[in-house]
Amino acid sequence: MSERESMPYDVVIVGAGPAGLAAAIRLKQLAADAGAEISVCILEKGSEVGAHILSGAVVDPKALDELIPDWREQGCPLAATPVTENHHWWLGKTSRSAIPEFMTPPFMHNKGTYTGSLGNLCRWLADRAGELGVEIFPGFAAAEILYDDKGVVKGVATGDMGVARDGSHKPDYQPGLELHAKYTFFAEGARGHLTKQLVSKFGLRDGVSPQIYGIGIKELWDIAPEKHVPGKVIHTQGWPLDDATQGGGFLYHQADGQVALGFVVWLDYRNPFISPFHEMQRWKTHPAIADILQGAKRVSYGARAISDGGWQAVPKLVMPGAALIGCTAGFLNVPRIKGSHTAMKTGMMAAEAAFAAIQSGREGDELAAYPQAYEDSWVYKELRGVRNVAPLVKKFGATWGTFLAGVAMWSEHLGLRWPFTMKHHADYEGMTHAAYARPIDYPKPDNVLMFDRLSSVFLSNTNHEEDQPVHLKLADPTIPIRVNLPLYAEPAQRYCPAGVYEVVGEGSDLRFQINAQNCVHCKTCDIKDPSQNITWVVPEGGGGPNYPNM
Repeated sequence: MSERESMPYDVVIVGAGPAGLAAAIRLKQLAADAGAEISVCILEKGSEVGAHILSGAVVDPKALDELIPDWREQGCPLAATPVTENHHWWLGKTSRSAIPEFMTPPFMHNKGTYTGSLGNLCRWLADRAGELGVEIFPGFAAAEILYDDKGVVKGVATGDMGVARDGSHKPDYQPGLELHAKYTFFAEGARGHLTKQLVSKFGLRDGVSPQIYGIGIKELWDIAPEKHVPGKVIHTQGWPLDDATQGGGFLYHQADGQVALGFVVWLDYRNPFISPFHEMQRWKTHPAIADILQGAKRVSYGARAISDGGWQAVPKLVMPGAALIGCTAGFLNVPRIKGSHTAMKTGMMAAEAAFAAIQSGREGDELAAYPQAYEDSWVYKELRGVRNVAPLVKKFGATWGTFLAGVAMWSEHLGLRWPFTMKHHADYEGMTHAAYARPIDYPKPDNVLMFDRLSSVFLSNTNHEEDQPVHLKLADPTIPIRVNLPLYAEPAQRYCPAGVYEVVGEGSDLRFQINAQNCVHCKTCDIKDPSQNITWVVPEGGGGPNYPNM
């Protein structure tokens, strides 16, 4: 067996998203200011920086202003499209009611924000990081956490390359590389697979609510010039979801005649027959949405889980030798549908704590200064003020829950702090048995507004080396047919937005088929499976979607 090589760094960062890149840039800025040296590397499982980044996105530039104050003058692509209009619609099946902006607190108005591709912002940030000397390795997936003999995180190892599906080594086999660090930052995004292991090993969720999630499904469309209003932002609630199922749509007019549109379904839904993908497809048939898409062409597709737990679901952020930053810890502001600014800021705070520790000769301990900085920051204050919004909507439904959430936001905004914090329940709990649930007859694709999953996955440019171990692991291979099928009509067939899971065969000869090549790395299966039988692990580096402008 080949022995793995190792490379030493001061800080290793897993994930080249907003948090990881902001942390790397901040470390190098601090070193330059102090006249010191610090070695930083980022591992990115996508084939390039931005390949796996998917977000709406309307970005609050607050953290970016702190990190790179002159980003607008430096040619950052985000600067191209400031938000010019902000709309919130409540949809009936054919009706549309606008919620007046004065009814929502000022922080909901999107003043001073920008809309554009978060992937392109990350590409731009990666260029800035590279100029400062950060080493970025795209196409290398962090597959294993490394510990020293005292249980301290000492780095990560990349996955082996050239392993066949049966586990044998192909002729081009290469063992993974160990990256050792004084501190390791995990910036894996929502439902990070290494973060899950750290949470379990170090008890990082002891005393906090479970993380909860939504699944966001997004498309890019080139629309008719006369319908394009750069900077116009629209959010919707209501149809096609019923009052017991939460989520909503978004449509952002971005640069170059494009709109980014999508739909989010919170993953606590109870009806096993719900298909978030098909809810998104029929949402586009609403007259208010269809009118914007008249004469338009769909050019891209993707999906990604979103961490919705907020303030009460943030775990302990540090452990010996490591820290959690960004959406892997869950800093999304749910009512604002924004997390890039909070992710970046947490990366910057962790960087400041790590730099001070390294300068004082420390390594491998808990960076206590990072969670303390978080508790003193605007991120903490922002999330605390909206902590009851998601639980209220979940408890009281879309109509009354939204009203009560509005009361909660206004109260907290005006300084009237609610004396309690509502808890979350894990998304996989409480799914109704299929025998007692209402099947849903979704309309068939018309290939004009509505499309099927496989043609959609094609637009995501998803590709995996076919002869490699399946990266969707079943703890018990019998559960899908033995348990999930009779109880829940095997919901994996519907909750996956990429058609990865199928029940094939007839009668007593049924089997559960995993089409791993289709996987867009959204993590929904890892979250929503009612038996918690599926674990998502990284495939061979570089595999997955290749989003060009998402």
